[in-house]
Amino acid sequence: MTKWSERETVNDTTQGVQLATMQALANYWASDYDWRKVEAKLNSYPNFISNIDGLDIHFIHVKSKEKNAMPIIVTHGWPGSVVEQLKIIDPLTNPTKYGGSTADAFDVVIPSLPGYGFSGKSTAPGWNPVRIAKAWGALMTRLGYAKYVAQGGDWGNAISEIMALQTPPGLLAISTNMAATVPTEIQTALVTGKPKPASLSAEESNAWDQLDFFYKKGLGYANEMALRPQTLYAIADSPVGLAAWMLDHDARSYDLIARVFAGGREGLTRDDVLDNITLYWLTNTAISSARLYWDTAQVSTGGFFDPRGVKLPVSVTVFPDEIYAAPRTWAEKAYPKLIYYERFDKGGHFAAWEQPEYFVGAMRDGFKSLRSLG
Repeated sequence: MTKWSERETVNDTTQGVQLATMQALANYWASDYDWRKVEAKLNSYPNFISNIDGLDIHFIHVKSKEKNAMPIIVTHGWPGSVVEQLKIIDPLTNPTKYGGSTADAFDVVIPSLPGYGFSGKSTAPGWNPVRIAKAWGALMTRLGYAKYVAQGGDWGNAISEIMALQTPPGLLAISTNMAATVPTEIQTALVTGKPKPASLSAEESNAWDQLDFFYKKGLGYANEMALRPQTLYAIADSPVGLAAWMLDHDARSYDLIARVFAGGREGLTRDDVLDNITLYWLTNTAISSARLYWDTAQVSTGGFFDPRGVKLPVSVTVFPDEIYAAPRTWAEKAYPKLIYYERFDKGGHFAAWEQPEYFVGAMRDGFKSLRSLG
């Protein structure tokens, strides 16, 4: 029933998600995709609902059989969901089956953000990262964890960093795959249109170029959701509209997904992509998830990548096709207690989903020094 627009008038992505990509996605979604596979995968893990601060919060909770497993709470972002983390659950909880040792084991907690997936949808404003961070701390206490670590990218990083600022009882450290490290002078220069400083290193220059592109051409979705999320009725009404909105998150993720639906093999499969989109569609969370941007805009005056002054130990993983690849020099300034920094040669915004082996290795190595404290 989709009413298709005409093809874009250019031969690249400068006008947005291309018609050929969307039609290939829709054709596969309608004819070959099987939601029941990921439904079975989700149901193979223990799922729970807990009411925290007046809202039902869904989470997956998988305990390792190893007695000294380190508890970790892993938070997704937008346009993600718990689907992003399904590939890392078994390697983290059962490390000896996946090239690790018993000392690498984790207990894994993966919550759905408020308004996302199977979590509740708030009927009043206020569910911003500060409130979510408090809820996550309450959740880990409720689960009985006296010591634990937190990980996240995208919104998951913001929430994990704010948890580190709140220092809830038991939080030892955090890990991020989308670090907030951009120095104030760099941020100011970027947003005011000043030229790139000649003093930047190669890593810093690459980060500048990535951020410059993102700020100029890649923020449309975030701006709309931060300003007028309720206006997005079309993405709640049309599955193709929803899919296009979610695909146009960042240039490198879109390029990867376009190659996948053109027949290429990448870190994600066509089913991976549609598992996540279908979860949004079936739970009708297109607009409720978008409100996180609006709720955050009401209380935040800083940039998403501004250093927050985290004092707890931090582990940083850097993937080259992220919105920006945080240089080590910036990470060392942003996180005084940087305990781990690793750059990988492939992977992008959805790190645990795209490159689960790299991600799992980084969790094992990044938190290794804290095992004796757990």
